[in-house]
Amino acid sequence: MIPKQRDLVSRRLPFEEQAVPSVDPVRYFGVYDDVVRFADMGYKRHVQATPLIRDKCRELILDNEKLKKLMEVCLDNVHRGLKKDTHAQAVVKCFPTYVQALPDGTEVGKFLALDLGGTNFRVLLIELSGEHFEMKSKIFAIPQHIMLGSGEQLFDHIAECLAIFVKEEHVADQKLPLGFTFSFPLEQRGLTKGILVSWTKGFKCSNVVGNDVVQMLDEAIERRGDVQIEVCAILNDTTGTLMSCAWKNHQTRIGLIVGTGSNACYVEKQENAELWQDVDMGSGKVLINLEWGAFGDDGGLDFVRTEYDEDVDKNSINPGKQKTRQTGTGEVYQRGPALRRQRFRHAVRERGRFYTKYVSEIESDPPGVFNNLREICEELGLKHATEQDYINIRFICECISRRSAHLVSAGLAALISTRSGRRRFHPHFHNLMMEKIKELVHPSIEFDLMLSEDGSGRGAALVAAVAARLQKTART
Repeated sequence: MIPKQRDLVSRRLPFEEQAVPSVDPVRYFGVYDDVVRFADMGYKRHVQATPLIRDKCRELILDNEKLKKLMEVCLDNVHRGLKKDTHAQAVVKCFPTYVQALPDGTEVGKFLALDLGGTNFRVLLIELSGEHFEMKSKIFAIPQHIMLGSGEQLFDHIAECLAIFVKEEHVADQKLPLGFTFSFPLEQRGLTKGILVSWTKGFKCSNVVGNDVVQMLDEAIERRGDVQIEVCAILNDTTGTLMSCAWKNHQTRIGLIVGTGSNACYVEKQENAELWQDVDMGSGKVLINLEWGAFGDDGGLDFVRTEYDEDVDKNSINPGKQKTRQTGTGEVYQRGPALRRQRFRHAVRERGRFYTKYVSEIESDPPGVFNNLREICEELGLKHATEQDYINIRFICECISRRSAHLVSAGLAALISTRSGRRRFHPHFHNLMMEKIKELVHPSIEFDLMLSEDGSGRGAALVAAVAARLQKTART
């Protein structure tokens, strides 16, 4: 049953009573006679997107019935990824990370982190003391000739930068554990063993693909002979996100990345992870890297896909691949309904010109205010856009944002129900996800979402710290 419009509007009162600004003007909506009608938009005048735009956006709305079906499909794919006999065909791979425990607050000491994921990389020194930490970091560049040179050149350069950093921080004489965040396609075979599957992001270093990057870094450090660094863990940014949040809140059990792509990591029992082959250090648990970007490549998400998703997929680098990344994250913003209307085609003829950051900027303005949107339209060459155009564009952005948040929420709710770094810049993503997850999980389940601060950096150091803690415990 669809509540009456006055009921929808009245639900906003608690926010007003708490003096929280009503920043989400499309928060409450219903479907009447197959036409999307939004309640009070929060504007000074009651204005709406045009009927054509509202009709075009209708297929972007996902009801809870579809989202709960998506949860079921997601869980089925997770189970397939965990099992040996179905893993090869699974689109959600559920790789063991070989990280067996989360931070518990007892980690102490100094740890290094190396965060490599592009033309620049970071080196960090983190000192942990109970619930407190101190962090120092430095960014180093990778010259073009090294990106295109040999693997030995690359890791020698990284080792040189590590040496510079530890000497500057006066810890070169200390043997420090290092956590290595490596944001390239990787086949992980142990906590300290990762085989590069392929280079991306402009790297073409020879003699690295198919080899263990941890071993190559170790060998480069040994060739120098002037520093004592022990690479004790390799991980991806999703694992680092979970570790970073778990250090701040020991109840954290799931890490989530939402940005250009999306991925999740969660804590699983070792007995359920059939690909797990390592020695149990006593926790009985292992962090699982879902790698759910390909979720839907087998047609499992066709019931929520739209013509806009198909357009993005058709014109992507790898059609038919990574459909979750396209559907639930940034790319569909660029091919939404507004961009296909005749009035705007000349301004966005080049694909990718309507940046995802524009959506966050547009929705950051208060309801009825279009300062950011006006500047964006001028940047795109829409110099004669009307207020109705602004209303239409913002409406479309809000519909796509809501859909993206709801799709990710369904995947997260599936993990929350069984297991009881866009969010940071988008003004409403956190609230949209909290609201929808509450609707999808059982009322008895309590949960919260927290922002990960520097998961790829601090998280790497924390993986090293936990590994050191477990090794010390095992020896005693």
